[in-house]
Amino acid sequence: MVKRTEMPGFIKPQLATLKAKAPKGDQWIHEIKYDGYRVQVHVNSGRKKVYTRNGLDWTTRFSLIAGAFDISGQAIIDGEVVVVHEGRTNFSELQAELAAGGQDRLVFYAFDLLWRDGDLRKLPQLGRKQLLLDLIGENDIETPVLFSEHLSGDGQEMFEHAAKLGWEGILSKRADAPYRSERTEAWLKIKTSQRGKFPIIGFVKDPTGVAALYLGKREGKELVYMGKVGTGWSRTVSSQIRKQLDTVVSPKSKLTKPIKKPKATWVEPSFVADVEYRDITSEGLLRQSSFKGLTKR
Repeated sequence: MVKRTEMPGFIKPQLATLKAKAPKGDQWIHEIKYDGYRVQVHVNSGRKKVYTRNGLDWTTRFSLIAGAFDISGQAIIDGEVVVVHEGRTNFSELQAELAAGGQDRLVFYAFDLLWRDGDLRKLPQLGRKQLLLDLIGENDIETPVLFSEHLSGDGQEMFEHAAKLGWEGILSKRADAPYRSERTEAWLKIKTSQRGKFPIIGFVKDPTGVAALYLGKREGKELVYMGKVGTGWSRTVSSQIRKQLDTVVSPKSKLTKPIKKPKATWVEPSFVADVEYRDITSEGLLRQSSFKGLTKR
């Protein structure tokens, strides 16, 4: 029986630890990792609020989602707001929808229940998910709210399936664990990624090498800007990159449409960066990019 106490305000979310491989065993459940905005929905006697992962009040932006929780009493639901595009959640499309002030394409995947007329956080993960499923079913809560389904068993098999479908990855959660407002190993994230080769069009110097590389992409006869990459190299590799790029320095940008980058040293696009990235934003820029290698064209 849950003890009735005063409902709290925003609860700092539990975060997942990044791992290279998914765990096995019946003690784990596995969910799709959604590519969206983590939010927390609060319902208190008809009053509703929606908070971002940092505790900002975004109730107005997500008013349709808040309105879908037509329930009595108190509840705090943890989940992710997404836009589904071409069969998968797409962060770029979500950004575009919010920038336009729209809500029609927004979906809220609910994956945890922290409060229901009392604190549920000490209950096991699987128990909280069952209470969440009951809450959604018993109150006929419909889209834009969806329950985040899960599977148990071989997490790596689910991860490989997720990769084939172009999903961001999976989250593996200990079925018996309580909810803790910190990054823990009771929640693990295993991420898929994309990879591509992009001409280097400039760089930012640091004392011994490069601090960042500016990247382009050839579209027909045009060379368009694709953003920058600033991680993925050691100090030694950074120095090696700098030595090679110093041989092809150019007085101006080779982009078809020049951009202002005061710290940039422009180069001829003679070298190509092998880059791992999560997605391409609505502005056409690489997101969560990491350097993997350098080749000469």
